[in-house]
Amino acid sequence: MLSLEDLRKQIDEIDLKLVELLNERAGVVIDIGKLKGKTGKPVYAPDREKEVLEKVTGANKGPLPNKCLQAIWRELMSGSFVLERPLRVGYLGPAGSYSHTAAICKFGQSADYEPLVDIRSVLDEVSKGHCDLGIVPIENTLGGGVIETLDALVDSDVKVCSEILMAIHHNLLANCNLDQIEKIYSKPEVFTQCRNWLASTFKEARTVAEPSTAKAAQKAAKEAKSAAIGSAVAAELYGLKIVCESIEDTPNNVTRFFVVGREDAKPTGEDKTAAIFSTAHKAGALVDVLEVFKKYGVNLTNIESRPSKKRQWEYYFFVDFMGHRGDEKVQQAFDEARKHCLQLSVLGSFPRAMEVLG
Repeated sequence: MLSLEDLRKQIDEIDLKLVELLNERAGVVIDIGKLKGKTGKPVYAPDREKEVLEKVTGANKGPLPNKCLQAIWRELMSGSFVLERPLRVGYLGPAGSYSHTAAICKFGQSADYEPLVDIRSVLDEVSKGHCDLGIVPIENTLGGGVIETLDALVDSDVKVCSEILMAIHHNLLANCNLDQIEKIYSKPEVFTQCRNWLASTFKEARTVAEPSTAKAAQKAAKEAKSAAIGSAVAAELYGLKIVCESIEDTPNNVTRFFVVGREDAKPTGEDKTAAIFSTAHKAGALVDVLEVFKKYGVNLTNIESRPSKKRQWEYYFFVDFMGHRGDEKVQQAFDEARKHCLQLSVLGSFPRAMEVLG
């Protein structure tokens, strides 16, 4: 048996080799960055990200779990972005929001993060080129679609290029005792996800909607007898105590985020496409479109509706489905579906998220 000192010496020797190999990899990244700069290709390539992570986990023979290796390589890729060109990512701020957490889980500590006042601002900053990418919540397993994001996507020209699945755990944050709380701040969707807990715990406390959970935490930190529902990160950032942990009504609480950019992803073989369409106000109009998707074997994974702000009794429908916009059957479905639509726009194609982060 080797002694503890001998084993630690082995680790030190392996670490030196790892540092050498990582920097050798970084040298290649710099060359890639130069080539991308000449051709105008974006720094972030979702299809390449998926390919790299699949190769790493496919080569893994243990004992490290895949989740550990994926986290290491995500951070490694984050550092690689900086070597090519610093990646600027916009999110619904302030710092400490769930969107901020999702952004860090996806793009690591080395990206530049820009907190923005609302979801529409995130899309606008990407559209104008001020941010390379944006992170916006699109739906939650408990609360359904995020209305603000759905409405903002109607008028935006950004493209969905990736998606993030993140486990969400809500905490009651305050600097007073539970029985002293008179007002609770958070996002409307969060109140929905904690409805049963709030109803059974509070009889008098008033809920107040805020544009983000981080903004809610900021307010609660400044006001007596106030609380916020938010993340542990927000509690740490704004000097609040976690009064109650994991107050969501269902433990399987996952939020899906869209990563938006100025172009979507190339096919990977395991893709999804997001689209938006509107139909005439007549009987069977929506059914006609859905029948087209069925005809071409396009499997819908999500559908949401929102009223049009331009015409009365006209609705926009948001759909996700399996397949890439470049697939022949998808193109055929779109061509035929347009005959039944007043408008049909493709929001983007992107690799399907296979893991829940966080």
